[in-house]
Amino acid sequence: MRYADFTPYDLVLLAQGLGVTLWVFLVTTAIGLVIGLAWGIIRFYRVPLATPAIDFVSEFLKNSPVLVQLFLVYFGVPGLMHVDMTPVFAATITLSANTAAFIYVIVVSAIESVGRDQIEAARAFGLSRWQVLRHIIAPQAIAFSAGPLTALLVNQLQVTSLISVIGVMDLAKIGANLNLRTLKPFVVWTVVGALYYVAAKLVALAGARIEARLRAHAVFRGL
Repeated sequence: MRYADFTPYDLVLLAQGLGVTLWVFLVTTAIGLVIGLAWGIIRFYRVPLATPAIDFVSEFLKNSPVLVQLFLVYFGVPGLMHVDMTPVFAATITLSANTAAFIYVIVVSAIESVGRDQIEAARAFGLSRWQVLRHIIAPQAIAFSAGPLTALLVNQLQVTSLISVIGVMDLAKIGANLNLRTLKPFVVWTVVGALYYVAAKLVALAGARIEARLRAHAVFRGL
């Protein structure tokens, strides 16, 4: 067997790389969702000082390259603060913050899509701001945000491929290593691309199914 030949163990390596990619994606999605929702609620309550600060951070994260953010966290923060930073930890921080910034925009848009007349009517009946958010805004906002959120998550799954540049052994990094060993880029990157496609398609299908259920529930409730 020549050194450039593919081996069964290469499939194991690709599976491991895919596992790392999915783990990073799921963890950063969960963290980003929590942070993005928290920012959206702060925006809804119009907390002084906190709201403009969140807007500034969100704008920076949305409008700067993720690769630059990765380098800033992985190389810049340790040099500035004299702390150790592993590639996985740097990737988790960067992608979580980036995801949160876009989720924040989706949450704000979803909240603002709810008619002001409904909110004013609820307040007229004596509901508190929290009750209005929980019972009036949240059910409709969740249904409205399902589609954009699914599109965002599909995109963020692709963005995880950037973490390979700082040494995370994800699917893209494993693909790059196999490409260097086998010198068969068409085969290697076709397989890697197919794996990303399947993973993204599953996310899209799951999101579409959830969105359909949410919208059906909203219609049933007359929202």
